[in-house]
Amino acid sequence: MYKHILIPIDGSKLAGKAVTAGIEYAREAGAKVTLFTAVPEYEVPNEAAVMARRIISIDEHDRLSAQRAQEILASAARRARDAGVDCDTDFKQSDRPYEAIVAAAASHGCDVIFMSSHGRTGLAKMWHGSETEEVLTHTAIPTLVYR
Repeated sequence: MYKHILIPIDGSKLAGKAVTAGIEYAREAGAKVTLFTAVPEYEVPNEAAVMARRIISIDEHDRLSAQRAQEILASAARRARDAGVDCDTDFKQSDRPYEAIVAAAASHGCDVIFMSSHGRTGLAKMWHGSETEEVLTHTAIPTLVYR
């Protein structure tokens, strides 16, 4: 049925549920997997950071972002390859992960998204938001959610 699965991950244990399900489905269906993560954009240093000399260049931020993304993606990619699943990885700097996830699914030609959700409600949802809910709201691509 589905031939190309996007699995957005953030390095959390909960995201591992979507990784496990996505890899298992891909193995059984002969589908391809793209693992994706979003890392924070460069933040222009404020006056306090400048005074404390806690600033990094854009190039250093880019290097650290790529390193962080690879740390998040490496284990899941290894699991996919060990299962015999064709797997790519990708990341983007974005302070709105849901937008990056929706764009990644479209740019990679994915026909389904497997992702996890913390299932927060009430004040926790207001404080932390829900990237999963935003993805569901902003994509027409079928999305399977794991808790």
